[in-house]
Amino acid sequence: MILADKLIQLRKKSGMSQEELAEKMNVSRQAVSKWEGAQSIPDLDKILQLSELYGVTTDYLLKDSVVAEEFVGKDIAENVRKVTLEEANEYLALRKTASVRIAIATFLCILSVIPLFVLGGLTALLDKPISENTAGGLGMIIMLVIVAPAVGIYIYTGSQSAKYKFLEKEPFETEYGVSGVVKERQKAFHNTYVKCNIIGTCLCVLSPAALFAAAINGSGFFAVVMLSVMMLIAGIGVMFFIVAGVRNGSMDKLLKSGEFTESVKKKKHIKNIISPIYWSIVVAAYLLWLFLDKEGNSLSWVIFPVAGVLFPAVLEICSLIERRNKG
Repeated sequence: MILADKLIQLRKKSGMSQEELAEKMNVSRQAVSKWEGAQSIPDLDKILQLSELYGVTTDYLLKDSVVAEEFVGKDIAENVRKVTLEEANEYLALRKTASVRIAIATFLCILSVIPLFVLGGLTALLDKPISENTAGGLGMIIMLVIVAPAVGIYIYTGSQSAKYKFLEKEPFETEYGVSGVVKERQKAFHNTYVKCNIIGTCLCVLSPAALFAAAINGSGFFAVVMLSVMMLIAGIGVMFFIVAGVRNGSMDKLLKSGEFTESVKKKKHIKNIISPIYWSIVVAAYLLWLFLDKEGNSLSWVIFPVAGVLFPAVLEICSLIERRNKG
């Protein structure tokens, strides 16, 4: 057993995270990660400090011939799952494909409400050739037809990587060399990740310009068209975020970095709970507004852009609450 594996098992047995060990050793978490990923070897003074901290001999740490079970409980060696290089490559390939599928499914969900806006606008423009109830019903049918394949994509994508769910929920370790390979991949992907986030941010920031153009024109139907354009541009921006985020997140999971460290993984983020509740309330408010509007003068379409603008603020509040609870 090599030094890296021994350091991982000893830290697990002691119940410490990489951050906690780094603090005790007066080094950075990245230094500890490199020790455990076999990318670097601790200095001699750190070896001595580690042997004192864990209550083992320096021979045990430095000699590969010493069997781990002599010092580390068999339960740890048996219960902590090992991720091989083959499994890591398969998982990263699955998530690369999944990133595109999830982006397309999300884009379809964003576009699904556009028929409601367009049909409502056409009803007013064409002197109501069909009733508003009919237009609303057709819009809802089209929306469901678009959302249905999106849900199917989500379910299929989730089933493809179901066997790797343990990466999010259970403790695991990577075999020798895996961590180094994943880090090299993440380093190579970094520029693409940054570019995708820049493009996504620019598109989302620019998307409301379509509404400002509608305000200048003053036409009701033109406003509906511009609202649809805004959602189209924002949807494309979201696709860039998802493709980059899913791929980078898959590498973070294997490296147990970012939001996937052991200490963070054990906690259920408030944001993960609030997000679906928030958008469910938004959709319910929109549908209720349409149902109660008997005069046909509804401005219910403003709910979605307003909700989109407020959503980052809601997420930031959740982050503040989490940081406060952690403190």
